[in-house]
Amino acid sequence: MTKITIAKGDGIGPEIMDATLEIIMAAGAEIEAEEIEVGEKVYLAGNTSGIAAEAWDTIIRNKVFLKAPITTPQGGGYKSLNVTTRKFLGLYSNVRPCMSLYPFVNTKHPEMDIVIIRENEEDLYAGIEHQQTDEVVQCLKLISRPGCEKIVRYAFEYARQQNRKKVTCFTKDNIMKQTDGLFHQVFDEIAKEYPEIENEHWIIDIGAAKMADTPEAFDVIVMPNLYGDVLSDVAAQITGSVGLAGSANIGEECAMFEAIHGSAPRRAGQNVANPSGLLNGAIMMLNHIGQTEVAEKVHNAWLKTLEDGIHTYDIFKEGVSKQKVGTNEFAQAVIGNLGCKPATLKPVSYAGNSTLNLPKYVRKPAANKELVGVDVFVHWSGTDPEELAPIIKKIESEAAVLSMITNRGIKVWPNGFKETFCTDHWRCRFKPAEGKAIDKNDIIELLSKALAENIDTIKTENLYAFDGKPAYSLGQGQ
Repeated sequence: MTKITIAKGDGIGPEIMDATLEIIMAAGAEIEAEEIEVGEKVYLAGNTSGIAAEAWDTIIRNKVFLKAPITTPQGGGYKSLNVTTRKFLGLYSNVRPCMSLYPFVNTKHPEMDIVIIRENEEDLYAGIEHQQTDEVVQCLKLISRPGCEKIVRYAFEYARQQNRKKVTCFTKDNIMKQTDGLFHQVFDEIAKEYPEIENEHWIIDIGAAKMADTPEAFDVIVMPNLYGDVLSDVAAQITGSVGLAGSANIGEECAMFEAIHGSAPRRAGQNVANPSGLLNGAIMMLNHIGQTEVAEKVHNAWLKTLEDGIHTYDIFKEGVSKQKVGTNEFAQAVIGNLGCKPATLKPVSYAGNSTLNLPKYVRKPAANKELVGVDVFVHWSGTDPEELAPIIKKIESEAAVLSMITNRGIKVWPNGFKETFCTDHWRCRFKPAEGKAIDKNDIIELLSKALAENIDTIKTENLYAFDGKPAYSLGQGQ
Protein backbone atom coordinates (compact mmCIF):
# COMPACT_ATOMS: atom_id res chain seq x y z
CA MET A 1 0.00 0.00 0.00
CA THR A 2 1.43 3.37 -1.05
CA LYS A 3 0.37 6.56 0.69
CA ILE A 4 -0.16 9.48 -1.68
CA THR A 5 -1.26 13.07 -1.22
CA ILE A 6 -4.20 14.35 -3.26
CA ALA A 7 -5.64 17.83 -3.79
CA LYS A 8 -9.03 18.17 -5.46
CA GLY A 9 -8.36 21.76 -6.48
CA ASP A 10 -10.88 24.22 -7.88
CA GLY A 11 -13.48 24.43 -10.63
CA ILE A 12 -13.85 21.01 -12.26
CA GLY A 13 -11.05 19.65 -10.07
CA PRO A 14 -13.17 17.82 -7.47
CA GLU A 15 -15.27 16.09 -10.16
CA ILE A 16 -12.36 14.83 -12.23
CA MET A 17 -10.39 13.80 -9.12
CA ASP A 18 -13.31 11.74 -7.83
CA ALA A 19 -13.71 10.09 -11.23
CA THR A 20 -9.98 9.37 -11.50
CA LEU A 21 -9.75 7.84 -8.04
CA GLU A 22 -12.82 5.70 -8.66
CA ILE A 23 -11.28 4.29 -11.86
CA ILE A 24 -7.84 3.48 -10.48
CA MET A 25 -9.22 1.98 -7.27
CA ALA A 26 -11.57 -0.22 -9.32
CA ALA A 27 -8.50 -1.36 -11.27
CA GLY A 28 -6.82 -2.50 -8.05
CA ALA A 29 -4.53 0.41 -7.21
CA GLU A 30 -2.97 -0.16 -3.82
CA ILE A 31 -2.94 3.41 -2.58
CA GLU A 32 -4.10 5.30 0.47
CA ALA A 33 -5.00 8.91 -0.31
CA GLU A 34 -4.42 11.72 2.16
CA GLU A 35 -6.22 14.89 1.07
CA ILE A 36 -4.97 18.46 1.44
CA GLU A 37 -6.55 21.74 0.38
CA VAL A 38 -4.73 24.01 -2.05
CA GLY A 39 -5.78 26.70 -4.46
CA GLU A 40 -8.32 29.50 -4.53
CA LYS A 41 -9.71 29.20 -0.98
CA VAL A 42 -6.22 29.08 0.48
CA TYR A 43 -5.12 32.06 -1.61
CA LEU A 44 -8.14 34.13 -0.59
CA ALA A 45 -7.59 33.24 3.06
CA GLY A 46 -4.39 35.28 2.85
CA ASN A 47 -1.77 32.70 1.81
CA THR A 48 -0.11 34.12 -1.32
CA SER A 49 1.38 30.74 -2.30
CA GLY A 50 -1.96 28.90 -2.21
CA ILE A 51 -0.75 26.17 0.15
CA ALA A 52 -0.44 25.98 3.94
CA ALA A 53 2.63 24.78 5.87
CA GLU A 54 0.88 21.64 7.12
CA ALA A 55 -0.01 20.71 3.53
CA TRP A 56 3.69 20.88 2.62
CA ASP A 57 4.39 18.51 5.50
CA THR A 58 1.91 16.00 4.07
CA ILE A 59 3.37 16.17 0.55
CA ILE A 60 6.93 15.77 1.80
CA ARG A 61 5.98 12.86 4.05
CA ASN A 62 4.17 10.94 1.29
CA LYS A 63 6.54 11.91 -1.57
CA VAL A 64 3.81 11.41 -4.22
CA PHE A 65 1.28 14.16 -5.01
CA LEU A 66 -1.74 13.84 -7.36
CA LYS A 67 -3.13 17.33 -7.96
CA ALA A 68 -6.25 18.51 -9.75
CA PRO A 69 -6.25 21.94 -11.46
CA ILE A 70 -6.51 25.04 -9.29
CA THR A 71 -7.60 28.64 -9.79
CA THR A 72 -5.09 31.39 -9.02
CA PRO A 73 -6.92 34.67 -8.23
CA GLN A 74 -6.06 37.66 -10.41
CA GLY A 75 -3.84 40.37 -8.92
CA GLY A 76 -2.82 40.51 -5.28
CA GLY A 77 0.70 39.13 -5.79
CA TYR A 78 -0.44 35.51 -5.78
CA LYS A 79 2.28 33.04 -6.77
CA SER A 80 1.86 30.11 -9.13
CA LEU A 81 1.44 27.00 -6.98
CA ASN A 82 2.77 24.80 -9.78
CA VAL A 83 6.00 26.80 -10.12
CA THR A 84 6.40 26.98 -6.33
CA THR A 85 5.84 23.23 -5.90
CA ARG A 86 8.28 22.32 -8.66
CA LYS A 87 11.02 24.49 -7.19
CA PHE A 88 10.52 23.73 -3.50
CA LEU A 89 10.41 19.97 -4.08
CA GLY A 90 13.15 19.88 -6.72
CA LEU A 91 10.83 18.49 -9.41
CA TYR A 92 13.31 19.05 -12.19
CA SER A 93 11.69 16.95 -14.92
CA ASN A 94 8.32 17.62 -16.53
CA VAL A 95 7.17 14.68 -18.68
CA ARG A 96 4.28 15.03 -21.13
CA PRO A 97 3.36 12.17 -23.47
CA CYS A 98 1.40 13.41 -26.51
CA MET A 99 -0.05 10.59 -28.61
CA SER A 100 -2.61 10.68 -31.41
CA LEU A 101 -5.89 8.85 -30.78
CA TYR A 102 -6.95 8.95 -34.42
CA PRO A 103 -9.56 8.25 -35.77
CA PHE A 104 -11.48 8.44 -32.49
CA VAL A 105 -10.22 11.92 -31.59
CA ASN A 106 -9.93 14.33 -34.50
CA THR A 107 -6.37 15.32 -35.42
CA LYS A 108 -4.36 16.23 -38.50
CA HIS A 109 -1.51 14.01 -37.22
CA PRO A 110 -2.70 10.39 -36.98
CA GLU A 111 0.78 8.91 -36.45
CA MET A 112 1.93 11.26 -33.70
CA ASP A 113 3.49 9.68 -30.60
CA ILE A 114 6.00 11.95 -28.87
CA VAL A 115 7.09 12.65 -25.31
CA ILE A 116 8.26 16.13 -24.35
CA ILE A 117 10.66 16.25 -21.42
CA ARG A 118 11.06 19.78 -20.13
CA GLU A 119 13.53 21.13 -17.61
CA ASN A 120 11.28 22.35 -14.82
CA GLU A 121 13.16 24.58 -12.36
CA GLU A 122 15.36 27.19 -14.00
CA ASP A 123 15.75 29.14 -17.29
CA LEU A 124 13.65 32.33 -17.36
CA TYR A 125 11.33 30.69 -14.82
CA ALA A 126 13.81 31.56 -12.09
CA GLY A 127 11.57 34.64 -11.97
CA ILE A 128 14.42 37.10 -11.34
CA GLU A 129 13.27 40.35 -12.91
CA HIS A 130 14.16 44.00 -12.38
CA GLN A 131 13.24 47.35 -13.86
CA GLN A 132 16.57 49.06 -14.35
CA THR A 133 15.77 52.27 -16.23
CA ASP A 134 12.67 54.17 -17.29
CA GLU A 135 12.60 52.18 -20.52
CA VAL A 136 14.16 48.79 -19.79
CA VAL A 137 13.33 45.79 -17.61
CA GLN A 138 15.33 42.59 -17.49
CA CYS A 139 14.64 38.92 -16.79
CA LEU A 140 17.61 36.71 -15.97
CA LYS A 141 17.89 33.43 -17.86
CA LEU A 142 19.69 31.00 -15.57
CA ILE A 143 20.91 27.68 -16.97
CA SER A 144 23.07 25.48 -14.74
CA ARG A 145 25.20 22.46 -15.54
CA PRO A 146 23.43 20.38 -12.86
CA GLY A 147 20.06 21.36 -14.32
CA CYS A 148 21.18 20.41 -17.83
CA GLU A 149 22.76 17.13 -16.81
CA LYS A 150 19.78 15.97 -14.75
CA ILE A 151 17.14 16.69 -17.41
CA VAL A 152 19.16 15.38 -20.36
CA ARG A 153 20.05 12.17 -18.53
CA TYR A 154 16.40 11.75 -17.54
CA ALA A 155 15.40 12.04 -21.21
CA PHE A 156 17.82 9.31 -22.31
CA GLU A 157 16.93 7.06 -19.38
CA TYR A 158 13.23 7.51 -20.12
CA ALA A 159 13.83 6.64 -23.77
CA ARG A 160 15.75 3.51 -22.73
CA GLN A 161 13.04 2.46 -20.25
CA GLN A 162 10.20 3.01 -22.73
CA ASN A 163 12.03 1.41 -25.67
CA ARG A 164 12.07 4.63 -27.64
CA LYS A 165 14.57 5.06 -30.42
CA LYS A 166 15.54 8.73 -30.57
CA VAL A 167 16.07 11.76 -28.32
CA THR A 168 16.01 15.24 -29.86
CA CYS A 169 17.30 18.41 -28.22
CA PHE A 170 15.77 21.83 -28.98
CA THR A 171 17.71 25.02 -28.10
CA LYS A 172 18.43 28.49 -29.49
CA ASP A 173 22.19 28.29 -29.08
CA ASN A 174 22.89 30.10 -32.34
CA ILE A 175 21.88 33.24 -30.41
CA MET A 176 22.24 32.37 -26.70
CA LYS A 177 25.64 30.76 -26.98
CA GLN A 178 26.36 30.65 -23.24
CA THR A 179 23.02 29.49 -21.77
CA ASP A 180 21.46 27.41 -24.52
CA GLY A 181 24.98 26.60 -25.62
CA LEU A 182 25.58 24.85 -22.29
CA PHE A 183 22.35 22.85 -22.65
CA HIS A 184 23.39 21.68 -26.14
CA GLN A 185 26.93 20.91 -24.98
CA VAL A 186 25.69 18.75 -22.10
CA PHE A 187 23.23 16.99 -24.44
CA ASP A 188 26.09 16.03 -26.78
CA GLU A 189 28.21 14.82 -23.85
CA ILE A 190 25.51 12.61 -22.35
CA ALA A 191 24.27 11.30 -25.72
CA LYS A 192 27.62 9.50 -26.12
CA GLU A 193 26.73 7.32 -23.11
CA TYR A 194 23.66 5.96 -24.96
CA PRO A 195 25.00 4.75 -28.34
CA GLU A 196 21.91 2.57 -28.91
CA ILE A 197 19.65 5.65 -28.93
CA GLU A 198 19.71 8.01 -31.90
CA ASN A 199 20.27 11.66 -30.99
CA GLU A 200 19.87 14.95 -32.84
CA HIS A 201 19.70 18.70 -32.21
CA TRP A 202 17.37 21.28 -33.75
CA ILE A 203 17.28 25.06 -33.38
CA ILE A 204 14.02 25.71 -31.52
CA ASP A 205 12.28 27.82 -34.17
CA ILE A 206 12.61 25.40 -37.08
CA GLY A 207 12.28 22.47 -34.68
CA ALA A 208 8.96 23.82 -33.41
CA ALA A 209 7.76 24.33 -36.97
CA LYS A 210 8.76 20.77 -37.88
CA MET A 211 7.06 19.37 -34.77
CA ALA A 212 3.82 21.21 -35.53
CA ASP A 213 3.89 20.07 -39.16
CA THR A 214 5.42 16.58 -38.94
CA PRO A 215 5.36 15.39 -35.32
CA GLU A 216 5.88 11.79 -36.41
CA ALA A 217 9.51 12.76 -37.14
CA PHE A 218 10.16 12.96 -33.40
CA ASP A 219 10.14 10.54 -30.50
CA VAL A 220 11.45 12.05 -27.22
CA ILE A 221 12.22 15.78 -27.20
CA VAL A 222 14.18 17.42 -24.38
CA MET A 223 14.49 21.17 -23.94
CA PRO A 224 14.87 24.05 -21.49
CA ASN A 225 11.93 25.27 -19.42
CA LEU A 226 10.30 28.03 -21.47
CA TYR A 227 10.48 26.22 -24.81
CA GLY A 228 9.16 23.06 -23.19
CA ASP A 229 6.27 24.90 -21.55
CA VAL A 230 5.10 26.30 -24.89
CA LEU A 231 5.72 23.28 -27.08
CA SER A 232 4.26 20.70 -24.71
CA ASP A 233 0.92 22.52 -24.92
CA VAL A 234 1.23 22.79 -28.71
CA ALA A 235 2.00 19.08 -28.92
CA ALA A 236 -0.94 18.17 -26.69
CA GLN A 237 -3.30 20.34 -28.72
CA ILE A 238 -2.34 18.93 -32.11
CA THR A 239 -2.99 15.39 -30.87
CA GLY A 240 -6.62 16.52 -30.69
CA SER A 241 -7.13 18.13 -27.28
CA VAL A 242 -5.12 19.66 -24.44
CA GLY A 243 -7.83 18.25 -22.18
CA LEU A 244 -6.58 14.68 -22.68
CA ALA A 245 -2.98 15.16 -21.58
CA GLY A 246 -1.43 14.30 -18.24
CA SER A 247 1.84 15.48 -16.83
CA ALA A 248 4.47 14.12 -14.44
CA ASN A 249 6.83 16.32 -12.45
CA ILE A 250 9.71 14.18 -11.20
CA GLY A 251 12.39 14.98 -8.63
CA GLU A 252 15.04 13.02 -6.74
CA GLU A 253 12.78 12.73 -3.67
CA CYS A 254 9.21 13.69 -4.62
CA ALA A 255 6.91 13.62 -7.64
CA MET A 256 3.72 15.46 -8.64
CA PHE A 257 1.18 14.28 -11.22
CA GLU A 258 -1.55 16.38 -12.81
CA ALA A 259 -3.59 17.26 -15.87
CA ILE A 260 -2.13 20.02 -18.01
CA HIS A 261 -5.40 21.92 -18.44
CA GLY A 262 -6.88 24.52 -16.13
CA SER A 263 -9.71 24.48 -13.62
CA ALA A 264 -12.45 25.58 -16.09
CA PRO A 265 -14.68 27.21 -13.43
CA ARG A 266 -17.46 27.80 -15.98
CA ARG A 267 -17.88 24.01 -16.27
CA ALA A 268 -17.73 23.27 -12.57
CA GLY A 269 -20.48 21.20 -10.99
CA GLN A 270 -22.16 20.29 -14.27
CA ASN A 271 -20.90 16.70 -14.68
CA VAL A 272 -19.52 17.50 -18.15
CA ALA A 273 -15.74 17.70 -17.60
CA ASN A 274 -13.44 15.17 -19.23
CA PRO A 275 -11.34 13.45 -16.52
CA SER A 276 -8.87 12.05 -19.07
CA GLY A 277 -6.04 14.52 -18.39
CA LEU A 278 -5.94 13.79 -14.67
CA LEU A 279 -6.49 10.10 -15.31
CA ASN A 280 -3.43 10.04 -17.57
CA GLY A 281 -1.50 11.83 -14.83
CA ALA A 282 -2.63 9.11 -12.42
CA ILE A 283 -1.50 6.40 -14.87
CA MET A 284 1.96 8.00 -14.86
CA MET A 285 1.80 8.06 -11.05
CA LEU A 286 1.00 4.34 -10.91
CA ASN A 287 3.99 3.59 -13.12
CA HIS A 288 6.17 5.80 -10.94
CA ILE A 289 5.26 3.90 -7.74
CA GLY A 290 5.77 0.53 -9.40
CA GLN A 291 2.12 -0.46 -9.88
CA THR A 292 2.66 -1.04 -13.59
CA GLU A 293 0.01 -3.76 -14.01
CA VAL A 294 -2.68 -1.42 -12.72
CA ALA A 295 -1.37 1.43 -14.87
CA GLU A 296 -1.49 -0.80 -17.95
CA LYS A 297 -5.01 -2.00 -17.15
CA VAL A 298 -6.34 1.54 -16.68
CA HIS A 299 -4.61 2.91 -19.76
CA ASN A 300 -5.91 0.16 -22.04
CA ALA A 301 -9.43 0.49 -20.61
CA TRP A 302 -9.32 4.23 -21.29
CA LEU A 303 -8.19 3.62 -24.88
CA LYS A 304 -10.95 1.04 -25.34
CA THR A 305 -13.54 3.53 -24.05
CA LEU A 306 -12.43 6.15 -26.55
CA GLU A 307 -12.43 3.51 -29.27
CA ASP A 308 -16.01 2.57 -28.32
CA GLY A 309 -17.03 6.15 -29.12
CA ILE A 310 -18.02 6.97 -25.53
CA HIS A 311 -16.92 10.60 -25.39
CA THR A 312 -17.39 13.68 -23.22
CA TYR A 313 -18.61 16.88 -24.89
CA ASP A 314 -15.13 18.30 -25.58
CA ILE A 315 -14.15 15.51 -28.01
CA PHE A 316 -17.63 14.44 -29.17
CA LYS A 317 -17.98 14.50 -32.95
CA GLU A 318 -20.96 13.39 -34.99
CA GLY A 319 -20.15 10.42 -37.19
CA VAL A 320 -17.25 9.31 -35.00
CA SER A 321 -18.59 9.40 -31.46
CA LYS A 322 -21.40 7.07 -30.51
CA GLN A 323 -22.47 8.41 -27.11
CA LYS A 324 -22.03 11.78 -25.39
CA VAL A 325 -21.54 11.24 -21.68
CA GLY A 326 -20.75 13.22 -18.56
CA THR A 327 -17.84 12.91 -16.16
CA ASN A 328 -19.37 10.19 -14.01
CA GLU A 329 -20.69 8.17 -16.95
CA PHE A 330 -17.30 8.29 -18.66
CA ALA A 331 -15.64 6.99 -15.50
CA GLN A 332 -18.14 4.10 -15.31
CA ALA A 333 -17.46 3.26 -18.97
CA VAL A 334 -13.72 3.06 -18.31
CA ILE A 335 -14.36 0.87 -15.27
CA GLY A 336 -16.53 -1.38 -17.42
CA ASN A 337 -13.64 -1.82 -19.85
CA LEU A 338 -11.04 -2.78 -17.23
CA GLY A 339 -9.35 -5.94 -18.47
CA CYS A 340 -10.09 -5.07 -22.12
CA LYS A 341 -7.68 -3.80 -24.77
CA PRO A 342 -8.31 -1.54 -27.75
CA ALA A 343 -8.56 -3.14 -31.18
CA THR A 344 -7.61 -0.22 -33.44
CA LEU A 345 -5.50 1.93 -31.14
CA LYS A 346 -2.21 0.41 -30.05
CA PRO A 347 -2.48 -1.23 -26.60
CA VAL A 348 0.09 -0.17 -24.03
CA SER A 349 2.40 -2.54 -22.21
CA TYR A 350 4.31 -1.54 -19.11
CA ALA A 351 5.41 -5.05 -18.14
CA GLY A 352 9.12 -5.45 -17.57
CA ASN A 353 9.87 -1.71 -17.51
CA SER A 354 13.25 -1.19 -15.93
CA THR A 355 13.88 1.36 -13.19
CA LEU A 356 15.34 4.64 -14.38
CA ASN A 357 19.02 4.90 -13.52
CA LEU A 358 19.32 8.47 -12.29
CA PRO A 359 22.56 9.00 -10.37
CA LYS A 360 22.86 12.12 -8.25
CA TYR A 361 24.73 14.99 -9.83
CA VAL A 362 28.46 15.01 -9.11
CA ARG A 363 30.10 18.41 -9.28
CA LYS A 364 32.96 18.66 -11.77
CA PRO A 365 36.43 19.88 -10.72
CA ALA A 366 36.53 23.68 -10.66
CA ALA A 367 37.98 25.37 -13.75
CA ASN A 368 40.67 28.04 -13.59
CA LYS A 369 38.56 31.20 -13.29
CA GLU A 370 40.19 34.50 -14.32
CA LEU A 371 38.65 37.99 -14.14
CA VAL A 372 39.22 39.63 -17.53
CA GLY A 373 36.93 42.67 -17.50
CA VAL A 374 33.65 44.12 -16.34
CA ASP A 375 30.42 45.35 -17.90
CA VAL A 376 29.05 48.44 -16.16
CA PHE A 377 25.40 49.13 -16.98
CA VAL A 378 24.40 52.79 -17.01
CA HIS A 379 21.08 54.64 -17.02
CA TRP A 380 21.56 57.62 -19.36
CA SER A 381 18.71 59.45 -21.05
CA GLY A 382 20.68 60.65 -24.07
CA THR A 383 20.49 58.94 -27.42
CA ASP A 384 23.91 59.48 -29.03
CA PRO A 385 26.63 57.03 -27.91
CA GLU A 386 29.28 59.40 -29.27
CA GLU A 387 28.20 61.80 -26.51
CA LEU A 388 28.11 59.08 -23.86
CA ALA A 389 31.57 57.64 -24.59
CA PRO A 390 33.57 60.74 -23.40
CA ILE A 391 31.50 60.81 -20.20
CA ILE A 392 32.20 57.14 -19.48
CA LYS A 393 35.90 57.44 -20.38
CA LYS A 394 36.28 59.85 -17.46
CA ILE A 395 36.07 56.90 -15.08
CA GLU A 396 38.79 54.83 -16.74
CA SER A 397 41.71 53.80 -14.58
CA GLU A 398 45.26 52.70 -15.25
CA ALA A 399 44.10 49.09 -15.34
CA ALA A 400 40.60 49.33 -16.90
CA VAL A 401 39.72 51.12 -20.12
CA LEU A 402 36.45 51.46 -22.02
CA SER A 403 36.41 49.05 -24.96
CA MET A 404 32.80 49.03 -26.11
CA ILE A 405 29.31 50.41 -25.50
CA THR A 406 26.21 48.41 -26.44
CA ASN A 407 22.50 49.14 -26.30
CA ARG A 408 20.13 46.15 -26.05
CA GLY A 409 23.09 43.95 -27.03
CA ILE A 410 24.01 45.89 -30.21
CA LYS A 411 27.43 47.55 -30.35
CA VAL A 412 26.92 51.30 -30.77
CA TRP A 413 30.44 52.53 -29.90
CA PRO A 414 33.00 52.60 -31.38
CA ASN A 415 32.00 52.46 -35.05
CA GLY A 416 28.28 52.17 -34.42
CA PHE A 417 25.50 52.95 -36.90
CA LYS A 418 23.52 56.18 -36.45
CA GLU A 419 20.41 54.26 -37.58
CA THR A 420 20.48 51.99 -34.49
CA PHE A 421 17.69 52.88 -32.08
CA CYS A 422 18.92 53.32 -28.52
CA THR A 423 17.05 53.16 -25.21
CA ASP A 424 18.25 54.64 -21.90
CA HIS A 425 20.01 51.39 -20.90
CA TRP A 426 23.71 51.20 -21.83
CA ARG A 427 26.29 48.47 -21.31
CA CYS A 428 29.80 49.89 -20.98
CA ARG A 429 32.51 47.24 -21.22
CA PHE A 430 35.86 47.77 -19.55
CA LYS A 431 38.82 45.56 -20.44
CA PRO A 432 42.37 45.56 -19.03
CA ALA A 433 44.67 48.28 -20.33
CA GLU A 434 47.55 47.01 -22.45
CA GLY A 435 50.03 45.15 -20.28
CA LYS A 436 47.77 45.30 -17.23
CA ALA A 437 45.55 42.87 -15.34
CA ILE A 438 42.23 43.81 -13.78
CA ASP A 439 41.01 42.88 -10.30
CA LYS A 440 37.97 43.64 -8.17
CA ASN A 441 39.59 46.69 -6.61
CA ASP A 442 39.73 48.20 -10.11
CA ILE A 443 35.97 47.60 -10.43
CA ILE A 444 35.38 49.37 -7.13
CA GLU A 445 37.51 52.27 -8.40
CA LEU A 446 35.41 52.47 -11.59
CA LEU A 447 32.19 52.62 -9.57
CA SER A 448 33.61 55.20 -7.15
CA LYS A 449 34.61 57.44 -10.04
CA ALA A 450 31.19 56.96 -11.63
CA LEU A 451 29.58 58.16 -8.39
CA ALA A 452 31.84 61.22 -8.35
CA GLU A 453 30.94 61.98 -11.99
CA ASN A 454 27.21 61.57 -11.28
CA ILE A 455 26.96 58.58 -13.65
CA ASP A 456 23.97 56.39 -12.74
CA THR A 457 25.37 52.84 -12.62
CA ILE A 458 22.59 50.26 -12.23
CA LYS A 459 24.48 46.96 -12.19
CA THR A 460 27.77 45.31 -13.06
CA GLU A 461 28.64 41.94 -14.55
CA ASN A 462 32.14 40.61 -14.11
CA LEU A 463 33.69 39.06 -17.21
CA TYR A 464 35.51 35.78 -16.68
CA ALA A 465 37.55 33.31 -18.63
CA PHE A 466 37.28 29.67 -17.54
CA ASP A 467 40.38 27.61 -18.35
CA GLY A 468 41.41 30.43 -20.67
CA LYS A 469 38.17 30.48 -22.67
CA PRO A 470 36.10 33.72 -22.61
CA ALA A 471 32.76 32.92 -20.94
CA TYR A 472 30.64 35.94 -21.81
CA SER A 473 28.73 37.27 -24.80
CA LEU A 474 30.20 39.74 -27.26
CA GLY A 475 28.21 42.70 -28.47
CA GLN A 476 26.25 41.98 -31.64
CA GLY A 477 28.01 43.75 -34.45
CA GLN A 478 31.53 43.08 -33.16
